[in-house]
Amino acid sequence: MPASPSTARALNDRLALRLLQDEGPLTAGRLKQLTGLSRPTVADLVERLAAAGLIEVVGEAGEQRRGPNAKVYGLVADRAHLAALDVRTEGVAVRVSDLVGRVLAEASVPIAGDAGTGPAVEQAVTLVEQAVKEAGADRLHTVGIGAPGLIDPALGELRNSIGLPEWHRRLVAALQERFPYARVSVENETNLAALAEQREGGARDRATFVLLWLGHGTGAAVVLDGTLRRGASGGTGEIGFLPVPGTTGLPSATDCEGGFHSLAGSAAIVALAGRYGLTTVPEGDEPPAAAVVREAVRVTGARDRGGEASPAGRFLEALADRLALGAASVVAVLDPGCVVLGGEVGQAGGEELAGRVARRLRSLTPLPTEVRPGVLGGGGVLRGALLTARESAQEDLFGAP
Repeated sequence: MPASPSTARALNDRLALRLLQDEGPLTAGRLKQLTGLSRPTVADLVERLAAAGLIEVVGEAGEQRRGPNAKVYGLVADRAHLAALDVRTEGVAVRVSDLVGRVLAEASVPIAGDAGTGPAVEQAVTLVEQAVKEAGADRLHTVGIGAPGLIDPALGELRNSIGLPEWHRRLVAALQERFPYARVSVENETNLAALAEQREGGARDRATFVLLWLGHGTGAAVVLDGTLRRGASGGTGEIGFLPVPGTTGLPSATDCEGGFHSLAGSAAIVALAGRYGLTTVPEGDEPPAAAVVREAVRVTGARDRGGEASPAGRFLEALADRLALGAASVVAVLDPGCVVLGGEVGQAGGEELAGRVARRLRSLTPLPTEVRPGVLGGGGVLRGALLTARESAQEDLFGAP
């Protein structure tokens, strides 16, 4: 049954808006080429979208010719303002953008562990308010939040997680109260980092991969056939609880001590580096493990690959052994073909650490698996939160695809 004229117009409008979001500003002629629609149909939709305040003329085509240059149309960037939050145990970072993703303001604030729930929430909300004011936004359309812990897949709410501060759960409600017109959503930080690496980072050519998060803590995100998998309870990727050899015990339902976290968390990596006489001072609020791994990579020389290993090289090899244990377990179950070492530690280790993990992994599993360093590091959480906020806003403004 053919679509009605109104349905066809709506589908064409959504297609054009998606193209303008993905490709950037376009002429009507280019829209005709990309959509396959007729010239009159494109002219009608351009007029309709401009009247609705969704697109506007942003320039002219560069090619000079007889007659007027073709108008270039783009999305009305300030039609909606978005906020992305990266909520960590020790602080919050926020980024505010317009509808096309241009960052207008960003800020962060540390939050002391003994601050108390109420003051901690107020600090975080005030930070967002200040960033929104700096961005010149009247109101927020969508807020995307990345946080550690389990997200209930049915309710989309942060579940009560052992070891995480209570202010994390209170923050979502406080933001909704302070910005009543905004759509507020929360997602696991590692999942957001995986989405960002898939769209803009180290997994752009992969529809199936696993992101191994290496920051202050550990985690994993699973993307299969282009879709993020969260699991029945939202706990897919809680790899910190994975029982592995080399620890002093076994993890429990309430404590990941004894699990993979005990080998690959920031504190464990720093302790491992200390055994090889390596120490360094982290920059800013980066995990101490990222600083020591970056320094080890810097001083590791060619002799580590062809002769006697330096202390830094031996440390990286020992760390690769640990990371390969977690990666091998994931590979045995999922066979993703690609493991991305994400977070600040994965970024700091770069190709040097990824190569060592890949070599160790080949000795542990018969399944061919590429190991890559993440490109976005800890910044992937904010980037992923902003991407999901944009998608949510587009769905609301443009209609579901």
